[in-house]
Amino acid sequence: MAVLAGAMLVLAGCSDDGGGSGGSNGGGEGGSTDLVLAGWSLSTTPEFQVLVDGFTEQNPEVSISVLEYDAANYDTQLTADLAAGSAPDLYPLKTVTTLPTYQEGGQLVDVSDVASELSGDILGVDAYAVDGATYAIPYRQDAWFLYYNVDLFEQAGVEIPDGTWTWDDYVAASMALQEGLAGTEAKATYQHGWTSLVTGFANAQAGSDEEFLAADWEYMVPFYERAMELQEAGAQESYGTVTTNSLTYQGQFGTQKVAMMPMGSWYVATLLAQQESGDADTFGWSFAPMPQLDDSTLDAPITQGNPTAIGINAAIDEDKLDAAKEFLAYIGSEEAASELAAIGIMPAYTTEAVAEVMFGLEGVPTDDVARTAFSSQQPVPEAPVNSGTPPLQTILDDAHSEIMTGNISPAEGIAAAIARAQDEVLG
Repeated sequence: MAVLAGAMLVLAGCSDDGGGSGGSNGGGEGGSTDLVLAGWSLSTTPEFQVLVDGFTEQNPEVSISVLEYDAANYDTQLTADLAAGSAPDLYPLKTVTTLPTYQEGGQLVDVSDVASELSGDILGVDAYAVDGATYAIPYRQDAWFLYYNVDLFEQAGVEIPDGTWTWDDYVAASMALQEGLAGTEAKATYQHGWTSLVTGFANAQAGSDEEFLAADWEYMVPFYERAMELQEAGAQESYGTVTTNSLTYQGQFGTQKVAMMPMGSWYVATLLAQQESGDADTFGWSFAPMPQLDDSTLDAPITQGNPTAIGINAAIDEDKLDAAKEFLAYIGSEEAASELAAIGIMPAYTTEAVAEVMFGLEGVPTDDVARTAFSSQQPVPEAPVNSGTPPLQTILDDAHSEIMTGNISPAEGIAAAIARAQDEVLG
């Protein structure tokens, strides 16, 4: 686990001097090129260090420092820096749905030349294309898994997920777990407070881009009804408790307060690191494909999952542009993908060789169901990549809070959200 431990170190040496492009210098002493890359949660998000180290080892004439932003306010802070001319040379698009904002604002370099040279094995490139031009290169392709605690399932006498669950099976297992764990502090499952925990799966499995953008959201109602059923039965913590007490999904699953939890593939690396550091308990765990609407998609399960890409600040100094593009070409390579897989991050570049690196990492579950979740699930972005998406998501965020706190029924909440969208956004 030495590689993982090293990757968890906080990045140092970030430039904070004035000037454009994050204050970095183009063409430093000895002909070196100094770049600045935006990042977040550097102490717990190892991917930035891994990508930087892998690239600079091959390109010692380039140095890259990482400027840390607050994860919860990343886009707000980055937007302010872009407007002020002080943003880094390279920046990740933390959420794929923000692409239109940055692209339409003229804040991203067209990197179609880099994209044209990438392997067909890389996923998510199309999500960053606008009118035939590509504006960012994906390095991660997240997919949501159903994580589960083997020990708690055994204690409750419930069969672990076998990769064939529908949402009805998930509810039934949750109720059985809650009964089997009665008298303990553990609940059956955990649903974090994010709106996407409901709407993302509804969009991926039951809706379409056209329906979402037209605010035809009736398909979301059963997903909310299921969430409320589990909450009211006590099988999962209430939304009010999650948000009021600022519960973390890492703390809930990592300290065995829940038997299972839907969460993104990025959590594999976090859980491994926290078990190594002692911030999480040591217990048997694995992950399975997300539950499906019915058995018609079990061979290629549909899940939500966004790609994460890095783009180049359009205000970058011209003499640094080539080095920045070389960095993007590296993050889209099989070599970079293998380095990410070696710390438990699901890369955008997917081959059997990369999968073997992932499952060769100490502590990563290697059962067939986990391999199916990694290799066979079909990730769909949680919402369409469209300039019309952000205002609609704001309305859904408000509806989510109202529904999950029990202030309004799922059917009434979605109906009110549809009416509001028609009035405020769609006209």
